[in-house]
Amino acid sequence: MLDKDVVLATLVIYQVLLILIGFWAQRRVSSEQDFFLASRQLGPWVAAVSYSASAASAWTLLGMSGLAFSIGVSSIWLALGAVLGCAFSWWVLAPRIMVASEQQQLLSATEFIALGTSGRQRQYIVSLVSAVILFSFVVYIASQFQGAGNTFASTFNMSSAGSIVLGGAIIVLYTLLGGFWAVSVTDTLQGLLMVMAAIALPVAALTQLGGPLAFWSALASQTSAPYMSLTGNSAGLAAIGMVAGCLAVGLSAIGQPHLVARFMALRDNNALRQGQIIATTWYAVVFFGMYLLGLTGRLLVADLTDAEQVFFAVNAALFPSALGAILLVAVLSAIMSTADSMLLVAGTTVAHDLGITRRFRLRALLVSRGVIAIISVAAIAVAIYIPATIFQRVLFAWVAIGSALGPVILCRALGVAIAPARILPAIGTGFIAAVICYLLPNTPGDIVERTLPFALGTAVLLLRRR
Repeated sequence: MLDKDVVLATLVIYQVLLILIGFWAQRRVSSEQDFFLASRQLGPWVAAVSYSASAASAWTLLGMSGLAFSIGVSSIWLALGAVLGCAFSWWVLAPRIMVASEQQQLLSATEFIALGTSGRQRQYIVSLVSAVILFSFVVYIASQFQGAGNTFASTFNMSSAGSIVLGGAIIVLYTLLGGFWAVSVTDTLQGLLMVMAAIALPVAALTQLGGPLAFWSALASQTSAPYMSLTGNSAGLAAIGMVAGCLAVGLSAIGQPHLVARFMALRDNNALRQGQIIATTWYAVVFFGMYLLGLTGRLLVADLTDAEQVFFAVNAALFPSALGAILLVAVLSAIMSTADSMLLVAGTTVAHDLGITRRFRLRALLVSRGVIAIISVAAIAVAIYIPATIFQRVLFAWVAIGSALGPVILCRALGVAIAPARILPAIGTGFIAAVICYLLPNTPGDIVERTLPFALGTAVLLLRRR
């Protein structure tokens, strides 16, 4: 078991460091562009690692490892889908979004979506996009706070509600102080911790089990045939659907506004080219590392009842020292790196995109910080009073916002001509279809939920009037 005093000391030092970064970043914030996009001065490491850390949140360290622990080898397709989605976003979309953002002086993904529209049409589009963002982010941020609750509860026997409030308060504090600068720098630190965890835990687990060959032999002998199959319990068309559904998880990355913001904030082409390599490598290391951790956990902590606790269980078994405490901090890093980015986008949405500051003659930074606080309270309430697994909640929010906004962002980035009148119905179709598919029974690999809403939104967007 981990020494609780060591863990507590490590957590306190880490939280203090994040708050100090917030105070440092506050000195660099004097305008909306500073607060929302760090004056478009992000270098490759900060842009790439903060992008990756804010995209691959608690659902990666806890959800991905838990999925591999539960269903086995076939979960590799989900990891591969996430890596491919990251690569496509960085190598295909990022260059175009960066150029358009600089040329048009855009500060948000919402402005990118609404390009070429005006008057009431633009107002309706911005309002719908903002509603989708705020709703989905409350659900997503709630999952991050719930992950914080699991971390504290498993370590200190704290109540889940108390730990959710504590973790949320730290995140809100440094986000309010330093805006995009604080979020990006802290996300970079958190992303590096996540990489360390994704390497150290699987390597230690393999070593404990006698090496890769001994591990694989033991896994094959102690688990069922479906657990060792690349298609799980599926066969024929169901197997194809399972694989395609898992691979499609990266599709929704296209429509995530907190990720698009990293492309808009890139400093120059050199930062872009280096960021492409860094982000793709980070994704591969973390996702496949957590995949391997889940499989090794099946042998090391086979009696585990909650699959999403495999990270904690293996960490406590192999690293009952200061290193284990640091790896535990990596989970909090995963939680914070997504929650802070989404909170910042929520602030941008209300203060800048909806024009609240212009209508009521309020300061943009003041309004944004107020929204961040309100969204945090709402997310904490959802996490406490509407329980769900981290994996389920994240995938719903991820697919909903990706299906609503992804088709428009994709077409704009690729230079595909779209009729302004089709944007509003496309966004509505993608979002409503995502909600309906989430409520329907699961399909193999959830292929319907992860592909159909995005496809329907794209089809509506590209329809031509006769």
